[in-house]
Amino acid sequence: MQNYLIKNIMVVNEGVSAVKDVLIKNGRIEKIDGNIQPDILVTEINGQGLHLLPGAIDDQVHFREPGLTHKATIYTESKAAVAGGVTSFMEMPNTMPPVFTQELLEEKYAIGANSALANYSFYMGTSNDNAEEALKTNSRKKDICGIKIFMGSSTGGLLVDNYLTLDKIFQESEVLIATHCEDEKIIKANYERIKKEKGTLDPADHPRIRDEYGCFESSLAAIQFAQKYNTRLHILHISTEKELALFSNMKPLEQKNITAEVCVHHLHFTSNDYDHLGNLIKCNPAIKAPSNRDALWQALLDDRLDVIATDHAPHTMEEKGVSRNAAGLLTLPPIEPGSYEKSHAGLPLVQHSLLLMLHYVKEGRITLEKVVEKMSHAVATCYQIADRGYIREGYKADLVIVDMNATTTATKENILYKCGWSPLEQFTFPAAITHTFVNGNLVYGNGQWNESNKGERLLFNR
Repeated sequence: MQNYLIKNIMVVNEGVSAVKDVLIKNGRIEKIDGNIQPDILVTEINGQGLHLLPGAIDDQVHFREPGLTHKATIYTESKAAVAGGVTSFMEMPNTMPPVFTQELLEEKYAIGANSALANYSFYMGTSNDNAEEALKTNSRKKDICGIKIFMGSSTGGLLVDNYLTLDKIFQESEVLIATHCEDEKIIKANYERIKKEKGTLDPADHPRIRDEYGCFESSLAAIQFAQKYNTRLHILHISTEKELALFSNMKPLEQKNITAEVCVHHLHFTSNDYDHLGNLIKCNPAIKAPSNRDALWQALLDDRLDVIATDHAPHTMEEKGVSRNAAGLLTLPPIEPGSYEKSHAGLPLVQHSLLLMLHYVKEGRITLEKVVEKMSHAVATCYQIADRGYIREGYKADLVIVDMNATTTATKENILYKCGWSPLEQFTFPAAITHTFVNGNLVYGNGQWNESNKGERLLFNR
């Protein structure tokens, strides 16, 4: 395979930024040093004025294959991920059919091996009656990222609300359990009450229906199960200030048994944005009042929140209830009875997550070193991913070159999601992804693609 020497680039890794040369040989990082003189044939890349980051690892995406490929495929969304500097992903089990058996899980791995341009792992799914099957994942802990439990309904049959089932899985699981935490009873009660009060619901009602109490009660329950059995628990997409009291920064990440994720849309949008974005930003858990966003930022910076992800969840424009006008811009129809209920929940984000966080670097809200920690290092540590997530000699060369002096505007012409739209359209990011290496292969470079090599299955040091 081709070898590369990246010269004079600002390497951002493990809290330090320094100008170095980086030699990539046979898919791995061979050497990091000043003024490397290679003894092998290499393709040289001039990194002057650029930054080299470890590829982002997204621990929560929905790539919709199999069964929902009108929305997305593993190929299309992994390509979007690579263009955005995401070199590895962990994908959720709410496909059609849902991943309720080990056989169905392996079928997804086969699709990934054939079509994913980024490295991949897939979660085992759970229902109220497949605990025994889900727990077979224990024997495969080194090559499966974890077990996913929807403790609040977001995707139909994947809801697990039977406490006997939950108790069994938490008691017996030897792998990480990732949870979507919203209390189903609270959601239903809120919906019925607000529907009765108003008659017609609008997008701004979404955070009232899926409110902070529903999130808190479900997260508390998950934590109580994990503490009861000393289970490894990772709670996904924390969205409320109230939940933050449940998490601690008193231990280093590698010693934590209970960890938490925040997603880029909860760091960026607030309930004020429903006025102009409507159902475009409808997602579960809901985007909530500005005070929650401010609290999430604080908890991210003080390490109560451990990783940044996307919950990338594409739907077609028709499913979201939007269209484009003559100028090609997304337009929202007038609110009509039933339009809130018809609109699907979820946002496509994986192509722009790193760029969005680089926007906040330029805003002075977070350092570049902290972004790398939360999107690469911490994910690798949290999941015990083998040989990835850091720029270290001997590690897989999953690397991203960023130009912090360029700009990128999200438009319908450059969006790679199969659904063809983004809630961040027309936003100009103050940076650009120029190169993305996956396992040492330059898959994306200055707008050019080399798709001859596919990503690899993630392995875990467990």
